[in-house]
Amino acid sequence: MKVKTIIDKNKDEEIIIYAHEKTSMIDEIESLVNSYSTQFIGYTDRVIRPLTLSEIYSFNVIDNKVYARLEKEVFLLKMRLYVIEDLIDNTFVKINQSCIVNIKKIKKFDSTFTGTLGVELKNGYKDYVSRRQMKVVKERIGI
Repeated sequence: MKVKTIIDKNKDEEIIIYAHEKTSMIDEIESLVNSYSTQFIGYTDRVIRPLTLSEIYSFNVIDNKVYARLEKEVFLLKMRLYVIEDLIDNTFVKINQSCIVNIKKIKKFDSTFTGTLGVELKNGYKDYVSRRQMKVVKERIGI
């Protein structure tokens, strides 16, 4: 596979891949490009800043407001969860009605006595996988 970069300030930025078939490397490239090009605006009491997909651990709905959890910070997003679902790439998976997590930021899964599957992220956040989303989550993480 060859790589070619052309710097031209007069043209729109674009990435084109010619391939014989779709491979995991192409999926990784698409994911990387999407994580840099898709930005969300996060709000806290004092700060408003752009957030990239690669730094977001999860999207959560709390009291009908959507929040983006980073490693140590939580930002309010002025978007609905279903809109975020359309903008994110395949490195994220919806685990229940109010939470979408970054697959690369998952630390571990725990099964509980009630049969649900718990998820712990690398930043310490814990949530559960609903029965409705169990099949999709297992497929996405390769179980």
